[in-house]
Amino acid sequence: MDTKTQDSTSLPLQEKIVINNTIPRAIELVILSLLISLLVYRVVTFKDQDHYFPWLLALLCESWFTFNWILVVNAKWFQCMTKTYPERLLDRVNELELPAVDIFVTTADPILEPSIITMNTMLSLLAVDYPANKLALYLSDDACSPLMFYSLLETAKFAKTWVPFCKKYNVQVRAPFRYFTSNPPSTDDKSLEFQQEWKKMKNEYGILYKKIEIAAQSTYPCDRDSDFGVFADVHRSNHPTIIKVVSENKEGTPNELPHVIYISREKNPKHHHHYKAGAMNVLARVSGVMTNAPLMLNVDCDMYANNPQVFLHAMCMFFGFKNEEDCGFVQFPQAFYNGLKDDPFGTQLVHLFYMANGVESMQGAFYGGSNCFHRRKVIYGSSPNYAIKTGNLDNEYLHKMFGKSTEMRESAAQALSGSNSKMENRRIPSSFVEAAIQVAGCSYEYGTAWGKKMGWMYGSTTEDILTGISIHGRGWKSVYCIPEPAPFLGCAPLTYPVALIQQKRWATGLLEVFFTNKNPLLLTINGKLWFRQALVYMWLCFWAARSVPEICYAILPAYCIITNSRFLPGISELTFLIPMGIFVIHTLYGLWEVKRLGVSVRMWWNLQRMGRVNTMTAWLFGYWNVVLKVLGLSQMVFDVTPKDQSSLDGDDIDDANAGRFTYDSSPMIVPGVVILLVNLTALVSGLSGLVNIGSSENWMAVYGLGEVFCSVFVTLCFWEYLKGLFGNGKYGIPSSTIWKSGGLALLFVQSWRRSSQWF
Repeated sequence: MDTKTQDSTSLPLQEKIVINNTIPRAIELVILSLLISLLVYRVVTFKDQDHYFPWLLALLCESWFTFNWILVVNAKWFQCMTKTYPERLLDRVNELELPAVDIFVTTADPILEPSIITMNTMLSLLAVDYPANKLALYLSDDACSPLMFYSLLETAKFAKTWVPFCKKYNVQVRAPFRYFTSNPPSTDDKSLEFQQEWKKMKNEYGILYKKIEIAAQSTYPCDRDSDFGVFADVHRSNHPTIIKVVSENKEGTPNELPHVIYISREKNPKHHHHYKAGAMNVLARVSGVMTNAPLMLNVDCDMYANNPQVFLHAMCMFFGFKNEEDCGFVQFPQAFYNGLKDDPFGTQLVHLFYMANGVESMQGAFYGGSNCFHRRKVIYGSSPNYAIKTGNLDNEYLHKMFGKSTEMRESAAQALSGSNSKMENRRIPSSFVEAAIQVAGCSYEYGTAWGKKMGWMYGSTTEDILTGISIHGRGWKSVYCIPEPAPFLGCAPLTYPVALIQQKRWATGLLEVFFTNKNPLLLTINGKLWFRQALVYMWLCFWAARSVPEICYAILPAYCIITNSRFLPGISELTFLIPMGIFVIHTLYGLWEVKRLGVSVRMWWNLQRMGRVNTMTAWLFGYWNVVLKVLGLSQMVFDVTPKDQSSLDGDDIDDANAGRFTYDSSPMIVPGVVILLVNLTALVSGLSGLVNIGSSENWMAVYGLGEVFCSVFVTLCFWEYLKGLFGNGKYGIPSSTIWKSGGLALLFVQSWRRSSQWF
């Protein structure tokens, strides 16, 4: 027995597993060599071309594609993943030694993000397998909605029976809307008692759901008594700070509910509130004053905890590394419970799996904005071994960094020195409400380092990437953890317009990062960001910039067909094998990669075509947003991604129209329609020219097979747009958009025909 105990304690809590990547590396190098060969061919034969413009444009686009491929190869070169062993953690670490965790859930709009979705996320987090006296759950409501506060009050009441039920019967799915969508699950206890309690809990959840649903349809969710008086006559963009302690574990017992706190930070039109980053910094300050846990977990309002042991998996990382520098934060993947079959809109992020495993071999995972455990002192701007080097923290320094609040400075000193990890420093949140209100004020940050040197960084609508790169730039590493079952599950966009909004925001924010002082190259030169990690961040930052060469390359075949020019070698030339080889090998390689993940061929094709479509539509608008911002001609607007509530009703997503493309009057689809019309015009023009050609040999001399194939491929990528041109209702592209796009396409075609003689 002693030997077994010794063996158990010597086993690692986590281990990094290296994945054999020899074959993918060889294929990637072949593709890279072909791309370079194509560039050399372009340069060598440039002077021999009759039409310089398409050849030069192709050279520029292919140079960009080669550069982008180098970034991809760099990111995927070494593949590894981290495996955790929570059962070993429980054998080795005493419950009293587990660190406290402050949990942040953020929501910004009770309509776009229905409160019942948020409440299910809250319930799943309240019921995780972790001592309740080590947890504090904060809900940030940026809409200052009485509905959200009412929902939280009712949810806290329901949680008093839901949480014990989950832990008593070891329920695996602890978000009620998912748990009750099926028949009673099989458990070790199939007694009559369990069946009765299951029915009782389902009935009580139905009552909660109904209460919130009725409240959402009312002007006020309930009577305007003392609790709701603070919401009277407030506007979501102009109101004082509201902080309410909804539930409090005063006795500090591990089997009660954790602390539950509602926060709506102060808003004033005269002060910039910095969107989600501003809300996260308020949460960091308020939690620092009230509970000051050494670890913080932030979760989007729709990302419920699907794996009840997710906290234990995270602790395997924090306890498993000898050097804390190797674990600045722990990122869990974003997965989705309502994903449409075969991912028709390309929103489920499956294609990033190998990129994530590749980055894990460097400084670690990107911060994804949700499902991430942070060390508080890392968020507070410390570098590895900061407390050891600094010693006693100067009060003047704390004032300059953290602000004028005495409570905030004291809690920050505790966090930076590591003394807040001890249980005796546990706080009672209700004793610090006034201090918390002070640090949540909209003017509190002026003259401090919040959003600049510490906290969640300002300057980009993708505050997650900007904050993550700042942490890596200080020398910290991060860890990507993928346990089974999936640790968190959230809402994927269920309509195409919503997917466009999400893609545009990502592309905009990522390119914004490049124009901040957190530019990857600057952090490599002036900070501690690894060069290879910087290249991966460059790949992310340039998502929006990719739209320009992608669009140019998509219209180039049409241009060549219409102007009777070439940008590809003739089919009779041996060099035709270079572009053909790139296309064939890259296509088969991409298919092989996703098949290794168990993805269907249809899903692979959807990812391929939507990769092109999103780049040339949503990412293009993200690119121009940043260009206008840099020129000082516009300001950024944070677009909240609407969360679909249909999956909460208990019905599976099996509607015949699920996944069909719907359209609105968004200008983002105009570029796609223009590209489609231009290529259709070119193909029709090419076909009409066949009437005057007598033999296939002459046809081969007049029209380039490569250009025709490329034009057909682009048309296939925009096939859903082609269907939308003839669709009805919401499944059809609005006539105003068609007329605008048609006018632009006609303008392009006519200008090409007139200018071809000069190029």
